[in-house]
Amino acid sequence: MANKESYSSRRHFLRGAGVALALPWMESLPLFGAETPAAAGKPPVRFAYVYFSNGVEPAHWWAKGAGAGMEFGPAAAPLKPIAEDLVFLRGLYHQNAFSSTSPHLGRMNVLSGETVSLDPNQIRVGTTMDQIIAKEIGGRTAIPGMALGIEPNELRLEDGLSMIYGSAVSWATPTKPATKEIYPARTFDQLVGDGTGRRLDKSILDAVLGDAKGLQPKISPSDKRKMTEYLDSIREIETRIEKAGKQERLEGWRPTLEKPNMPRPANELPQNVPDHAKLMLDLSVLAFQMDKTRVLTLMLNNDLSQMNFKFLEGVRGALHLDLTHNGHAPELEAMYLKTNQWHVQQFTYLVQKLKSIDEGGSSLLDNSLLMASSSLFDGDTHGADQLPIVLAGKAGGALKTGRVLDYLEKGNDNRRACSLHLSIMDHMGVTLDRFGDTDKRLEGLWA
Repeated sequence: MANKESYSSRRHFLRGAGVALALPWMESLPLFGAETPAAAGKPPVRFAYVYFSNGVEPAHWWAKGAGAGMEFGPAAAPLKPIAEDLVFLRGLYHQNAFSSTSPHLGRMNVLSGETVSLDPNQIRVGTTMDQIIAKEIGGRTAIPGMALGIEPNELRLEDGLSMIYGSAVSWATPTKPATKEIYPARTFDQLVGDGTGRRLDKSILDAVLGDAKGLQPKISPSDKRKMTEYLDSIREIETRIEKAGKQERLEGWRPTLEKPNMPRPANELPQNVPDHAKLMLDLSVLAFQMDKTRVLTLMLNNDLSQMNFKFLEGVRGALHLDLTHNGHAPELEAMYLKTNQWHVQQFTYLVQKLKSIDEGGSSLLDNSLLMASSSLFDGDTHGADQLPIVLAGKAGGALKTGRVLDYLEKGNDNRRACSLHLSIMDHMGVTLDRFGDTDKRLEGLWA
């Protein structure tokens, strides 16, 4: 607690009407003692994991080459604009997922590597690496770690197992998932509200603009531009959240009630999947930009998702049964490919947005380590012999990007995804002797 207080007391906040809005990292703020105690004013490293369900079409998921000239298979093609910013990993797997007899839910250990309990009376996945990191470094930020999503938790059973497995990728303890937030408004309130997640009737910006004007003469011209862009982004998100609840149709998952049975003004879920996803991605960026958290997971959909992708041109039907298990019918395979591409596009959007934010000579992306994957490889056959994993960002300069790293032929003991997790945890300040199914770090990862 002492560490948390010393970190937060040296941050600069805009204050007004009971609101404290943390500013993004600014190079001129250390001149009057407002930076966190990072070495030489260097921005902290953030970690984010983006999950997409139902795997990929293996024939369409590949990459070769290096740098800007990297080539991608059709499913991974949306990664092309960020080729220089990523590391494409091939061949990593979880032994405990590969050997599980549960074709879907037994694979939902993507961030823990532990055995998923197949006993209907016992829920167990293992504490995930994001939560282990959050417990170690979370005291340096207002929010230790965030778990975000698009679809709500499901309480039904699948193959006799609880669908809480498919609804959560982040687990705070071996038997308890981290609380997943799917409401953009509540996420926003947690980041820039009164610190408790309560919604404020007045605009956040309206409450703090007086303090913002007072700070303007004290910061450099480049930081003035940065603060203006930052405040504009908050205003934009406020506006979009207000509009998102006013649409008339609901795509994707459908709740048991068409309308909420209790009032919560201006906090409805967005009424179509692309708007919802973009808001959650933008809020993820905002969380990192404000340094409210340095650890975050985002589920684009749940496992066994029935999300309807009719928002994509020429696509119809639910993701799991209609599109993933397509019987190799050409028309359905083409639709499934579009869902793969949409998932990748969301990750590319996140990378590009982080890259556009300057943190004093380096970008927010440079100071982040992002990971995207599914819990399956071949979605149709529930294949778990390897995972489709992509990394992005330079992790504060430690990760050399623009590469393809292929571990498929290096032997099972050298291609464990938990070796990647151990390596990432090392870099984020957590050193463990063993995690999941290995005690080895991933060879060749760091620059």
